[in-house]
Amino acid sequence: MSDNQEASDAEDTTPSESATLPLRPHSDRPTCNKTGVCSRSYFVVVMVFFHVYIINVIALLFYVHYNSGQEDTSQGRDAPSSNQQPESPRPPSKPEFLRVSSLTRIEGIRVGHVQKVSLMQNKVHEMRTLSMKPLLFEIPGFLSDDECRVVMQLAQLKGLMESQLMVQEGQEELAKELNLSPDEIFNLLDINQDGQLQLHEILTHSRVRDGIWLTPENLREIYTGLKADKDGDGLLSLEEFRLLSNDAFQRFLLQRGVKRSQMVRNSRHTWLYQGKGAHQVLQDIKTKVTRLTRLPPSLVDLSEPLQVVRYEQGGHYHAHHDSGPVYPETACTHTRLAANTSTPFETSCRYITVLFYLNSVEGGGETAFPVADNRTYDEVSLIQNDVDLLDTRRNCDKSNLRVKPSKGTAVFWYNYLSDGKGWVGEQDEYALHGGCMVTQGTKWVANKWINIDPDYQRQARYQQLVSQQPEDDDDEDLTLNQDTQSSDIHQDL
Repeated sequence: MSDNQEASDAEDTTPSESATLPLRPHSDRPTCNKTGVCSRSYFVVVMVFFHVYIINVIALLFYVHYNSGQEDTSQGRDAPSSNQQPESPRPPSKPEFLRVSSLTRIEGIRVGHVQKVSLMQNKVHEMRTLSMKPLLFEIPGFLSDDECRVVMQLAQLKGLMESQLMVQEGQEELAKELNLSPDEIFNLLDINQDGQLQLHEILTHSRVRDGIWLTPENLREIYTGLKADKDGDGLLSLEEFRLLSNDAFQRFLLQRGVKRSQMVRNSRHTWLYQGKGAHQVLQDIKTKVTRLTRLPPSLVDLSEPLQVVRYEQGGHYHAHHDSGPVYPETACTHTRLAANTSTPFETSCRYITVLFYLNSVEGGGETAFPVADNRTYDEVSLIQNDVDLLDTRRNCDKSNLRVKPSKGTAVFWYNYLSDGKGWVGEQDEYALHGGCMVTQGTKWVANKWINIDPDYQRQARYQQLVSQQPEDDDDEDLTLNQDTQSSDIHQDL
């Protein structure tokens, strides 16, 4: 077969074979190489849509998490626990305080740290950390010279009273009311539970109960006069303690007579109302305290009035706590009306103390913190080898920290720790402090206490009760209550 014939046969078979193959669908899309521009554009478009989808999912998760967090915060402490009965619903309009579930607490950072605080317009103060235990700050220039002068003049105009009267009476009746036996009282006084009452255990009890500052030497004299220590070892056994009446020490001291230098505190004081209608200087001080502490104004408004104290030469205030520990059977003085049950035990619940120096003292008069920044706190070790760290007449120089009075300076500290949830926790035992004896001149100070109950629900009930009272009546009642009850509050601690 010739070449021309083979070519002709090929041409005859090709059309028939192609006719039997299926036809491809028609498409207008241009063909592109995989490495060309079209494939890259398609990839970019897909990735953009994928990232937008991921971002939307993340944003949705954040939105859900934020909303659930806000609901938890708004419910906070108001939500009843599984083992508590839910309280009755509150009225729709809540006072300012009831919308707050946590308290602002200023950080000390470290001793010597200085931070700026704005207490009034166009002026910035420096606040320096003095100790971390307790959390203690100093603010120079908190009060102007004119403000110091006005406060002292207002106090003199109102009149100052003795900060501590003579020995308290009625202790035996209280013991009977509590139905405590001599064995139970002995057990309460025996701090280290060794079966014997040591000198410092008796001293602590007498100072708190009778308001008389006994020294170890005084106590030995009383033992001898009452023939209480039969074996002369300086300790009281349970058998020896049973022979004494509840007020044996008190009667013995009254028969001997008590000097002012033997009292727990030797000063004169008064209270100045800071609410509506008060002198503008007093209202301004309250406003600056509110800004300093960063607490809700309602808490500051319903706290104790401003206390002004004058110490003459020889005046002192032995080491003490401004607040007492709160136990289940204890009620805070300021919220006792909101307590569910009556209790024989009350204590002042002063979350914060702000102390103002109204003048510079010529000699002595420092504010001493005996155990500031100690590694540990041990009540027993406060009195050892006849060295009493609580005695500000004898041993002020042995305190860990002393603040010298300087006109216009303010110091403030927290008397309670945080409970870890933004509220008031346990008492800070390191907040022990006292006023050193004035050796020359006169000392003027003012105290502003912020009262907060460690029991959140009780504080909330109290705030709600107050908010339902007429405003004028509320202010007047609070002032009367503080004037009549706060003067002896330290003696109850």
